[in-house]
Amino acid sequence: MNIRFFFLIHCLLLTFSSSCQKIGDNENILIVYLSRTNNTETLAKIIHSQVGGDIIALELQNPYPENYEAIVKQVSLELEKGFLPPLKTRIDRFEKYDLVFIGFPTWAMQLPPPVQSFLHQYDFTQKTIIPFNTNAGYGLGSSIDKIYELCPNSEIKKEFSMKGGKERDGIFLTIKGEKAKETEEKVKSWLFELGLNK
Repeated sequence: MNIRFFFLIHCLLLTFSSSCQKIGDNENILIVYLSRTNNTETLAKIIHSQVGGDIIALELQNPYPENYEAIVKQVSLELEKGFLPPLKTRIDRFEKYDLVFIGFPTWAMQLPPPVQSFLHQYDFTQKTIIPFNTNAGYGLGSSIDKIYELCPNSEIKKEFSMKGGKERDGIFLTIKGEKAKETEEKVKSWLFELGLNK
């Protein structure tokens, strides 16, 4: 009786363990992010500490201006015209990645043009995309819908989104100190729900 009981428990533990395995392995995971006030970058690094893989910041061939009003004006025009800014960032052997985390801030309640450039530039067919986001408190806007539109042949998992900086009001990096610790715990829970664990 005891032997059967322990055998049953052993089988259940094996089943649970296999269901919590990472999607793909570390070599097949890519974390790409766009960050201006370093909040999305901090979030990307927290995710990287949990799942491993490669982590890359998106950079433009022609960087955005430092002045907040100037960048707002430029981004508004780009979004209005559907302009895709050329990227300086190049990802070698993109085809080897099965799982791609994509991090971005919400800009004008939309997906930032550089992230749209990235999604246009590479083939995401049959890849798993996991979005993560920081925003000024107004949420994701239409950004997730845009990812679905640009990557119709991908599996898109539940996103992680949280309030970050508010550059307009001079509030920059906010994911630090106690908030960074709280964020790490929230990220761990989100990854666990996705079936990803360290």
